[in-house]
Amino acid sequence: MSVLVTGAAGFIGFHTCAALLARGERVIGVDDVNDYYDVSLKEARLAVLKEGGDFTFERLDIAERDHMDTLIGRHPGITHVVHLAAQAGVRYSLINPYAYVRTNVEGHLVVLEACRKLDGLEHFVFASSSSVYGANAKLPFSVEDRVEAPVSLYGSTKRSGELISHSYSRLHGVAQTGLRFFTVYGPWGRPDMAAFIFSRKILAGEPIPVYNNGDMRRDFTYIDDIVAGILACLDRPPPADAGAPPFRLYNLGNNKGERLMDFIALIEKTLGRKAEVELLPMQPGDVKETYADISSSQRDLGFHPAVTIDEGVPRFIEWYREYYGA
Repeated sequence: MSVLVTGAAGFIGFHTCAALLARGERVIGVDDVNDYYDVSLKEARLAVLKEGGDFTFERLDIAERDHMDTLIGRHPGITHVVHLAAQAGVRYSLINPYAYVRTNVEGHLVVLEACRKLDGLEHFVFASSSSVYGANAKLPFSVEDRVEAPVSLYGSTKRSGELISHSYSRLHGVAQTGLRFFTVYGPWGRPDMAAFIFSRKILAGEPIPVYNNGDMRRDFTYIDDIVAGILACLDRPPPADAGAPPFRLYNLGNNKGERLMDFIALIEKTLGRKAEVELLPMQPGDVKETYADISSSQRDLGFHPAVTIDEGVPRFIEWYREYYGA
């Protein structure tokens, strides 16, 4: 298997590349290594990937058509694509909305157009998000739910990517699967995510921001479980069925909405320090609760998340202390 992975220097992209290399696949990683967060962390991830296995890295912006076309021409024989490159983060979309449309909509289209030129493409797997569900009051969130009212621009752009992919599957017969990720955390994580923010601020003796006065739940999902779901999906391209295009959507979550304050308490316990909590109102674009219905991913992909937050948080803290010498 020869796999193109976009967003290879990112959190989920790094772990996905490492897992593919570990099972002997050829991996072509793509990333523009932008400065949305600490570039040195992205470079450190890439350094790990370059240490072993059949890994090639291309630094480029996926929204640049000529660059993507050239990349595809340089690497014949790509059979699978894992498209993870995206402008992430709900709150940053209030500051720089154009970055989201460029990467998550235009970039998604450019990658699809470039990959459509591949003769042997078997499966195109792409990252979506639980943010597409918006403030859905029905729990748990199911892929059968209507998703017409995202509450953030980020969620809107990820839903746009789903719709674009669906049309490409129908028009061009490209087998595609979208994976809606739920609050992924773990070693090598993103600095703008809760586990990272809370750990850094607690160790620095700074107050941690807790929105909606702490009355929130998240379906925290450990990175190893997410990667296992990605690989299981990659190996199972959807068939064209009874006139329907070869296209599927799945939730990848831990199937449990954890109380945010319990998550914070576990970080405090692991660090051996008490947090100073700054209670704040709900932020624009945020939602009170996420909770994944994973029945279809269990049935079709054999997806069974195994890591609880009681196991996952200490693993993250152990990595954080070692990486930052904290």
